[in-house]
Amino acid sequence: MAKITAMALGGAAFCLSGQSFAAEGGAGFYLLGSKGPAAAILPPAGVFFQNDFYIYSGDLGGGAALPTGGKLAVGVEGKAAIEIPTVIWVLPEEVMGGHVGLSATLPVGWKDTSADGTLTGPLGGIATGSTTDTVLTVGDPLVSAFLGWESGNFHYQVGTMVNVPIGDYQDGEISNIAFHHWGADVFAAATWLDPNIGFDLSGVVGMTFNAENPATDYKTGNEFHFEWAGVQHFNEQFDAGLVGYYYNQVTGDSGEGAKRPFKGEVAAIGATIGWNFKAGEIPISTRLKYFHEFDATNRAQGDAVFLTLSMPLAITPPTNVAAQ
Repeated sequence: MAKITAMALGGAAFCLSGQSFAAEGGAGFYLLGSKGPAAAILPPAGVFFQNDFYIYSGDLGGGAALPTGGKLAVGVEGKAAIEIPTVIWVLPEEVMGGHVGLSATLPVGWKDTSADGTLTGPLGGIATGSTTDTVLTVGDPLVSAFLGWESGNFHYQVGTMVNVPIGDYQDGEISNIAFHHWGADVFAAATWLDPNIGFDLSGVVGMTFNAENPATDYKTGNEFHFEWAGVQHFNEQFDAGLVGYYYNQVTGDSGEGAKRPFKGEVAAIGATIGWNFKAGEIPISTRLKYFHEFDATNRAQGDAVFLTLSMPLAITPPTNVAAQ
């Protein structure tokens, strides 16, 4: 099963970036579930293309209110389908005993949000009727940098991701893909992959920090996230296993637009399958992930699906090969 390690390296680009919906709207800009198997394994030096197609459907039950678009929305239901293309560059040079990677992402997608009613004005004093808002647009771009190491079967990675607020933000609407504020996420990941038995155990912890949205004077608190995956590689082409995540907003929301210090929390568990194949001479890795959320507080609870495709665009030859 030695080639399983190479397959995991090829699929590791799956785990290098993410995108989601505004924390002001009940979730962080970091996309929960975007990491997974081989989370800490860097692909070889070169340029890679990754595309995530993300589908989500959820609702905010119990008549709870959710801050979004400068309003408090009650009885919220939402659906989204987002295309998340990413270009990843892993440098050949060694840095601090590891290798550096850079990535850039530009999400494009559709989101539909409905609410039984909204509250606006000072302290949410003006009530309006039910409303539905649908948007098809471009979100905020994200740029990332990460550094990875390996030691035997163990792989480690640290990195950061920055949300650049230049996407198409719809001021005053309850559906948005862009966030209209700067944000940064820092993370650390570890993977244990034994090529002899083909088992991969991965975990990622991170913290998201948000600046204030100048359109709504709303600043989302700091957000902790933990993701895990355990998969079995059955051969060079196929693997399957379990995945999950936990999210907890550790500090309350603030700013003049925050009518109270919301803190969100949610957990999810699901399953994943991976399939590797070749198109001519080009190796292609695909992965399907499904998550079911539970125990949600101050945010929607629902189901998410990821369909991810990754392939190399150019591989950099090793620089330490002795001349023939």
